Amino acid sequence: MRFEKSDRPGNGTTSRRSALSYLGAGGGVLAAGALLSACTGVQEGQEGGGGAGTFPDTPDWRFVFVNHVTTNSFFVPTRTGLADAAALLGLPEPQWTGSENGNVAQMASAMETALNSKVDGIAISLTDNNAFVELTKRALAAGIPVIAYNANAAGNHPLAYVGQDLYLSGFKMGQRIAGKVTSGEILVGISQPGGNNVQPRLDGIIDALKQDAPGVTVRSVNTGAEQAGELNAMTAAFTGNPGAKGIYAVDAGSTAACASVIKDRGLQGRISGGGFDLLDDTVEGVASGALDFTIDQSPYLQGFLSVLYLYLYRLSGTLVAPPVTDTGLTFVTKENSGPYASAGSKFEGGPNNALVPMPPSIPLPPPSVLNR
Repeated sequence: MRFEKSDRPGNGTTSRRSALSYLGAGGGVLAAGALLSACTGVQEGQEGGGGAGTFPDTPDWRFVFVNHVTTNSFFVPTRTGLADAAALLGLPEPQWTGSENGNVAQMASAMETALNSKVDGIAISLTDNNAFVELTKRALAAGIPVIAYNANAAGNHPLAYVGQDLYLSGFKMGQRIAGKVTSGEILVGISQPGGNNVQPRLDGIIDALKQDAPGVTVRSVNTGAEQAGELNAMTAAFTGNPGAKGIYAVDAGSTAACASVIKDRGLQGRISGGGFDLLDDTVEGVASGALDFTIDQSPYLQGFLSVLYLYLYRLSGTLVAPPVTDTGLTFVTKENSGPYASAGSKFEGGPNNALVPMPPSIPLPPPSVLNR
């Protein structure tokens, strides 16, 4: 599979007007299969460890991931994915660096260190619109490929974006909320207001409710980037607003906090709740009915595919351009939560490295996917 310049997708910037529909939900998996069979050569004179499969020998390419919350539980499957891809390809495990608490200056410093170290590829979560623009330009000018994962930024130009369409996911969530709540106030936790990783989701929720449930008022709750403080923030928000009709969130830690508040206050069946990602408290909350839903964005693929794309870009001498890849939007509800609750799979951050059995039936993809 080869992209000519006229065929290559854009940089994947999420906006209100445009969803990442180039490949469609799950398209990254199809793209990966096609791309893996595309490369047959390596630049003359390169030496290194044994090649993966039928690929030629390559140098021990060093890739670096720059992250905004390096110790957050959400990124456990992302780190598993990047390590799995590196092992599959015979590469050293990529370095995981950045900031523990969303500090953009620390992230920029980590990216600059990678540049100065002349690494072979960078994957970065572009949580800020401005801080990484010049660094990305410097990297590309030095022949270092840069891929955005988990969050992208307007005005920045990485080779591709690997992650969820964040605004669309928020809009879809808002439509689902409108099916349960038609008036009154809801609380929506957000770990980093203004951050490109979460703000587009909140914007999408607000826009969907204006359209489908204009009687609903959204009160956003700044829960902070440190996971340990998010429960306190959501608890305090509900204590101050006990008449809220729903408790929701747009990030992993805040969603787990919503589940805990509903459970601890005995609110199940009396108040709606939902959010994003698959932390243990969240999955338990969905399985028990405390939360109406959570949204799976396949964080494993955000690590795995970023490494794969960097590898193929170098292996092909830039001929295999990494595609913009939407890692998906799956609503997890009580009805389909079984595998999430019981498998403990490494693909969702659990300890189970064994084969996960297929269910007896496979649910049909939503019409929006089938019609792309």
